[in-house]
Amino acid sequence: MASGFFALFDDIASLMDDVAVMSKTSAKQTAGVLGDDLAVNANKAAGFPPSRELPVLWAITKGSFLNKLILLPIAFLLSAFAPQAIVPILMLGGLYLAYEGAEKVLEWLFHRDEEEEADEAGSSTEEDPLTAEKAKVRSAIVTDFILSIEIVIIALGTVSDQPLSVQIPVVTLVAFLATVGVYGIVALIVRMDDMGLALIRRSHGEGFVAKLGSFLVAFLPRVIQSLSIIGTLAMLLVAGGIFLHHVPQLHEWFHAWPGLLAELVIGSVLGLGVVVIVWPFHKRLWRGH
Repeated sequence: MASGFFALFDDIASLMDDVAVMSKTSAKQTAGVLGDDLAVNANKAAGFPPSRELPVLWAITKGSFLNKLILLPIAFLLSAFAPQAIVPILMLGGLYLAYEGAEKVLEWLFHRDEEEEADEAGSSTEEDPLTAEKAKVRSAIVTDFILSIEIVIIALGTVSDQPLSVQIPVVTLVAFLATVGVYGIVALIVRMDDMGLALIRRSHGEGFVAKLGSFLVAFLPRVIQSLSIIGTLAMLLVAGGIFLHHVPQLHEWFHAWPGLLAELVIGSVLGLGVVVIVWPFHKRLWRGH
């Protein structure tokens, strides 16, 4: 009895070692996607009034956790019973990201003035900002869902040759740590100005600490503006990367291109293609809001 009891502990310890090693490997493999995830979601979470930043970010974070709870069981079932369905699902998600990225570029090119006028008109009402906030939160959660699919599948791919007892804890750990890490950093970014003001008050407006606080306050708008651009590019890059890595013909055509340029071109072409297809049903890009 005692020997069996200690043998069980030995098996558990061995399993935990395997999980730790494979989790580290999975985290390295998903690092690039997490960088894109951070840029996209920081862009999605930015642009709200200061009093709404943290509530909105918390709503998106809860949606991200729910996405993982939905995706993880499906991913494990697909891996066990229908592994051939994973890549097509991933490609559908890539098409959505490409569409969203291309839509943002077209809106910026052709409807920037209309967007600004709409924002000014909306700011004079009480209901429109709340409606816009809910729409942005929904959009952020949908985008997170697509990026989460890629994170989960990449993590699953690193342990596909492992037993289910290793796959489940490794992929689950990586998925939830991704949410905590990404949205923790996003929270720091969107509250950068508040941290700067706190430093200024604490130092009474004098010395290096006060200068650092002033820098954080002044730098935040530039960070937000940069994230808007980076987030759009990240969606196109992630979409292009999905197809580049899973369509042999595309890999053959673009094998001599720099990786980022190839992904950007593929993502942009796919996005414009989807925009053209959905145009009859969604003419918002051409006639404004």
